[in-house]
Amino acid sequence: MVYFAVHPNSVERLPFTLTESSVLAVIPARYQATRLPGKILADIAGKPMIEHVYRRASAAARIHGVLVATDDERIAGAVRAFGGAAIMTRTDHASGTDRIAEAVSQLPCGIVVNVQGDEPLLEPGVIDAVVEPLLNDSSVEMSTVSRPFRNREEFENPNVVKVVTNDFGNAMYFSRALIPGSAHVGLYAYRRQTLLRLAATPAVGIELDERLEQLRALVSGIDIRVVPTPHMVAGVDTPEDLERVRAMFPAAGLVASIRT
Repeated sequence: MVYFAVHPNSVERLPFTLTESSVLAVIPARYQATRLPGKILADIAGKPMIEHVYRRASAAARIHGVLVATDDERIAGAVRAFGGAAIMTRTDHASGTDRIAEAVSQLPCGIVVNVQGDEPLLEPGVIDAVVEPLLNDSSVEMSTVSRPFRNREEFENPNVVKVVTNDFGNAMYFSRALIPGSAHVGLYAYRRQTLLRLAATPAVGIELDERLEQLRALVSGIDIRVVPTPHMVAGVDTPEDLERVRAMFPAAGLVASIRT
C-alpha cells in the first residue's frame, strides 16, 4: 500500500504501489458530457460504463494500476463502490489531458495511459499495444492508436476522428474532416514529464478549431507514434452509440478482476 498527499477530497490511499517506472492508466471522467450527459454512469449489462472500462484497463498486462480522475462525487462514489480507485480533480479543466495531469502530478510513475471512459469494449491488448513503443524506444514520448474504418458512413461522420501518418509511423495530423487516413482511437500513452509539459502549454488555434487536444502535442513539436490495430473499438458519444454497445455487450462479457 502506498500513501500520497493529494487533493483534500480525493482518495488518500491507493490499492496499488507505484514507482518511478510504473505504467499508470488514468481514466478522465466528467459527468457533463456534451452529447450524452451522465453517460459515464450509464448502465450496461447491469454495471456502470466506467466499471467496464476500469476492469478492461486493469486486465492489460503492461498496466501497474488504474485510477479514475474526476470532478464529480457521483462518479467517484460509483468507482469506489465497485472497488476501484478514484481521485478528485478541479472542475475547470478544458480537457481530459489536463485532468489527468493534475492527478499524475501528485503520483510517481514513468508512463501514463489516458484511457477514455466511454469505450467499455476496449480490448486490454490494445492498451498494451499503445504502451509498447514507449517501453521499446526511449525517444518516443507519446503514442496513440488507429484502426480501419467500418464503412463509408463512419468515415464521413465528424464524430469519428481521422489520423494521417508518415512513413515513420508518426501522426501528421488529426481532424474531424474527410482527410485520407485511418480512424483514430482516443487512447494515449505519454511519458510522465511529456504529459505535464503538455498540460502546462496553452491550447492553440487548431486544437480549439478542431476540438482535438492531441493537436497541442503536434504544434509543440512532440511526435505521436500511431499504433495500428484491427480491433473495432466501440466508443459511446450519442444515445444511439449507447444502445449499440448495450446490444453488443452480452457477447463481449466482462474481463478480469480489479488489480490490487
